[in-house]
Amino acid sequence: MPLGIIITIVVLLVFALLVALATTYNSLVRCRNKVEEAFATMDVYLKQRWDLVPNLVETVKGYAKHEKTLLEEIVKMRNGSYNKMSNEEKLEANSQLTRGISKIMALAEDYPELRASDNFKELSTQLTEIEKDIASSRKYYNGAVKEMNNKVDSFPTNLVAGIMGFERQKSFTASQAERENVKVEF
Repeated sequence: MPLGIIITIVVLLVFALLVALATTYNSLVRCRNKVEEAFATMDVYLKQRWDLVPNLVETVKGYAKHEKTLLEEIVKMRNGSYNKMSNEEKLEANSQLTRGISKIMALAEDYPELRASDNFKELSTQLTEIEKDIASSRKYYNGAVKEMNNKVDSFPTNLVAGIMGFERQKSFTASQAERENVKVEF
């Protein structure tokens, strides 16, 4: 076989390999960006809930003065700068906040005048909507993570992922407290 043909074949093979590597790398980047975007979407709703809690606590305080310990515990959970937390810290803090919100809603059951309060009703409605948005964004996030993990684990993409430092992402899993619905009733 003439040397020119061999060189042409080698050049075409190297070019094909480079195109395959670039395509694989770009697909991994797209997946990583999708996971980051999905977390950012979920984070917006988690932050909205985070910001709603002080208003909810203040409303409840007016009706349930002797429940001071519970309300202080919830405020303490909420303290700290949300924006300075890592993603893991945000998820943990919101898990604790979910438990606190469940306690507030259970407390409201004992105070009919609180449940009848327009301010409490409005905050409860906002909370219900935010909880729906959080649930929806968590599904989107987990879908993006699944897509990323499938690529990181699948051959031959896993070879490029390993070399380029792409890793499996952690799916959102609800704690036992979060699996129980936040009960919002009037």
